[in-house]
Amino acid sequence: MLDPAKTIAALEAKRDLFGEALLKRQDHERTFDEALQVLRSLSLEEVADHLSAILSPGAHPTAEHDQYRDLIIPFAHSWSHHQDARDWGRSILKDIPTIAVDGSQIVPSIELSIPVGVVQIAWFENRHREDSKYEKDLAIEVLAPTELSEDVAADEGMPDWKVNLRRFEMETEKLVNYMKGRAGHEPKPVCFFDGSFIISFVQHMRPERQRRYIDAVLELIDTSVTTRIPVIGYVDTSYANDLVEMTGHISGAKYEGRVSDAGLMRTKMKWGDRSQIMICARDDQVIEKYYDQVCFTYLKTTGENRPARIEFPRWIYESNQHSKMLDIVRAEVIVGNGYPYSLETADAAAVISMQDRERFFALFQKFAEQQGYPLRFSRKATSKRRRRV
Repeated sequence: MLDPAKTIAALEAKRDLFGEALLKRQDHERTFDEALQVLRSLSLEEVADHLSAILSPGAHPTAEHDQYRDLIIPFAHSWSHHQDARDWGRSILKDIPTIAVDGSQIVPSIELSIPVGVVQIAWFENRHREDSKYEKDLAIEVLAPTELSEDVAADEGMPDWKVNLRRFEMETEKLVNYMKGRAGHEPKPVCFFDGSFIISFVQHMRPERQRRYIDAVLELIDTSVTTRIPVIGYVDTSYANDLVEMTGHISGAKYEGRVSDAGLMRTKMKWGDRSQIMICARDDQVIEKYYDQVCFTYLKTTGENRPARIEFPRWIYESNQHSKMLDIVRAEVIVGNGYPYSLETADAAAVISMQDRERFFALFQKFAEQQGYPLRFSRKATSKRRRRV
């Protein structure tokens, strides 16, 4: 149990360090402002010349740079009442199907003598029609010991990566199959993926593991291209620094420590504002770079928090569908009170709570007994269960 008095004392002991962090953030914001002034002074051609010798400068501007010059593009609408915003949102979404997919998992536990993993994904399709029809459903896959132990001995601890990878694949597979099933239908739906298409988190994995993540993303993007159905990667809290890297290369700006695009733009944007569309050119160690097929922007979806990072296949920008697509994102956020309603609903359906986890272990224990498997719980796990009853 956390002791309040001792916690406050521990916080007070680090007061100066918190103050130093605040001053450092203010320095970063001033440096970023200066870098943006340099960026505004250059044409798209001049920016391209500055970046031409750099293999992966973080990002490449699009023609929007010459169109707007300022990095932040104001939203054209404002409302006096939330109901007016909701009416606008409903008008944007009318008859446009949206679908979102999210997932959750139970990773193998050292508390069990038999390794087992669970992946659950849920999806929510809202057709935004007067008949109010929608689909909300889920799929569950259990990973058995042989599926978890492809590179470790059967009696060793099972790694979590296999379960996490399978969740990623199942989420992308659902959207791929949905897009193929909706190909040629009008109006075209908009698909939401909870996360980034720029999967730098795999850069420290073995190449064969990276390959599976990359293949999943590429299939998602390629299916969007062939079906002409937009798919959006929505990152609510992004720590990416692609714009910081790009402006640093152009202006010579230096930052002490890691800073994020979203953190530096938070106070520069009002609700609904977005940044210029950029083409991703991140420098990481992922074995195959497909990033030039991914565009991104930052969209302010709340009054106070950081802007969300919105990613989408490049064809959407090149076919001039990005403005309509971003209005659909704004409309979803209005309905969801700060977070896309479709993603919020899919997340609520997919989540596996601690109670669900305990329920699964009880079901698995019953299954193992029926099959005659020698399942044992660790003494620590048994003790914890007794204390929490």
